[in-house]
Amino acid sequence: MHRRQFITSAIAGAVASTFERAPVSAFLQAPSRRQVTVGGRRVKTVDMHAHVAVPADLVDIVKGTPLENTVRGQLSGNLVMGDARLRAMDEQGIDVEVLTVNAYWYGADRDVSARLIPAQNEALLRACASHRDRFVPFATVALQHPDLAAEQLQYAVEKLGMRGVGIGATVNGDELANPKFDPFWAKAESLGSFVFMHPQGVPELRNRLQGNGFLTNVIGNPLETTIALSHLIFEGTLDRYPRLKLCGAHAGGFLPSYIGRFDEGCVAFPANCTKKNQKKPSEYLKQLYFDSMVFTGEGLRHLAADCGAGQIFMGTDYPFPWTTTSVDHILKAPGLSDGDRIAMLGGNAAKLLGIA
Repeated sequence: MHRRQFITSAIAGAVASTFERAPVSAFLQAPSRRQVTVGGRRVKTVDMHAHVAVPADLVDIVKGTPLENTVRGQLSGNLVMGDARLRAMDEQGIDVEVLTVNAYWYGADRDVSARLIPAQNEALLRACASHRDRFVPFATVALQHPDLAAEQLQYAVEKLGMRGVGIGATVNGDELANPKFDPFWAKAESLGSFVFMHPQGVPELRNRLQGNGFLTNVIGNPLETTIALSHLIFEGTLDRYPRLKLCGAHAGGFLPSYIGRFDEGCVAFPANCTKKNQKKPSEYLKQLYFDSMVFTGEGLRHLAADCGAGQIFMGTDYPFPWTTTSVDHILKAPGLSDGDRIAMLGGNAAKLLGIA
């Protein structure tokens, strides 16, 4: 479908029924916002890793497709916008949330994708319109159709003013380092658009990750990020697009904590490295971005030591109950300067996303 056609679909089909403005009285009754300070200085905090549900009116676009049940399943609980989200932000000391929708649409055909994505992006913007100072919605794109995804990203950035895009870590079994996705990467780089990559597990390992411990998520999600970033390094994607602004969720998975082995792999077994990278694998860590979700102070100190404090953003994974102490996690981590803490809490995000 031509870009003008899906733009028209977005405008014609947009009615945000799930994201209606909450009553003013509800927000007036909310507890006062926690004021976060570092060294006596008030700091604006930004949560780079927060999720939101799709708007209800998108059900009509996906009706009769395999996506319908997925969309309907998201229309309850804390994934939707409302009082609970703002109360949680205020209590935790989070001034701004960057919102992404986990990619559920990668199985959609081109026609559905061309109608769904622009309608979704415009609805997300409307959802945040009454609280522009608190929410930054990231665009969605149909990455299973890379050329269409590039068009959708350009429209979202240039026409809608969206400041970034959320994507999955794989697309229907294809690695993001596959050259078929180069049109998207090229467009993201040329636009200077921030890309937040979020995993959805490793279904190939589902049998091995069954049993106690929620391993499908605890291991599966960071593992998928690790694999995706590793391919982007070793297949040369980050060499071809060195100005990409790409963040790997969950602190980049296991990549930063074991980067030394990545450096030694091609040295010890050169026959297995048929493509020559421009840098050592560990040097790409300073080209990538990561959220702070490592859960221990020592883990965050180590992440900053390997990647640099300027590459790290605060993250909560809201509304999933991984943490309610993301601010204190950064404030109390050992070995960080006040400048490091200010950068991670919100300075890095504010600079990259133009948050006043």
